[in-house]
Amino acid sequence: MSGHRSFRVRTRLVLTAALSAGALAATGCLPGGAGAAGGEERPAQEPVGRSAPANSSPFWVDPDSAAARQVKEYKAQGRDQEATLLRRISERPAALWPAWDNPVADIRRAVRGATAEGRTTVLVAYDIPHRDCGMYSKGGAANAEAYRKYIDSFARAVGDARTVVVLEPDAVPHMVDGCTPVQYHEERYRLLAEAVERLKRQPRTKVYLDAGNPAWIKDPGKLVEPLRRAGIAKADGFSLNVSNFQTTSSVTAFGTELSALLGGSRFVVDTSRNGAGPLAGDGEEAWCNPPGRALGTPPTENTGDARVAAYLWIKRPGESDGTCRGGPAAGTWWPEYALGLARRAKA
Repeated sequence: MSGHRSFRVRTRLVLTAALSAGALAATGCLPGGAGAAGGEERPAQEPVGRSAPANSSPFWVDPDSAAARQVKEYKAQGRDQEATLLRRISERPAALWPAWDNPVADIRRAVRGATAEGRTTVLVAYDIPHRDCGMYSKGGAANAEAYRKYIDSFARAVGDARTVVVLEPDAVPHMVDGCTPVQYHEERYRLLAEAVERLKRQPRTKVYLDAGNPAWIKDPGKLVEPLRRAGIAKADGFSLNVSNFQTTSSVTAFGTELSALLGGSRFVVDTSRNGAGPLAGDGEEAWCNPPGRALGTPPTENTGDARVAAYLWIKRPGESDGTCRGGPAAGTWWPEYALGLARRAKA
């Protein structure tokens, strides 16, 4: 799981030891917030629009997610208020990021659960070689052949189940912004195009190539040719705002422009943590565990916009972006941050 970013940097923010917890709370920087009774500043939120009840979503809810386990733990401890808050996360569908070294077991578990309920599984394929430019989620497959095996095993595990796959967050934008060294570009384009083709052999799989967010690649025209080379013509569209905090309105405007340049491609938007929009005035790591954020529109296909295929929770709310602002490693469950997101969510 990843700390996707809107700007590329090679430095990390460090919270100084001199800051006490009280000082952090006073400035609004405690990730989980101080609670409604503690004078927590509630950021202004964009309207969430139409959102269906959790049980009416077409997407599968993981009953064994970290959020679901945390709810059970809080209940056992008698922390009913916290448990109730976290149900705002645990009872909503979020994408599954299968294990990079062996995705099959995770995917099969999800597919079995979703199929039994007649729902769609949302998955993220995230193992491209030279992943994340050596940052918080660095790694990926050792080479091109290893990646091809990963994608093949991924697709076989999906089988004929109804599935949405978000393909390689950051991989295309990293080439556009120059973070990924140029000597890897040709191979990456080839692997992405092959991955789209392989995944689309599965009869009920939709594939969305990631295209970053409007605060990162500000000119959508710069993404057109890279997405074409990465196989967008055979995909179902592109994804935006993965693991980021840009408002749904700004992302939709950007996506609409990019869609027109691509001949009408549809797109999905990650609304998992954008209920309060992005953190203002925080420099280049505003994307990484920013304080004061909130859950966004729950996952739905009822977007009210024919170009927007779905609002999805692609980043799993409550999982860290990386070891910034006192957070654990990227993708690690962070209950305090999750509580903050849930507490600030617009009812």
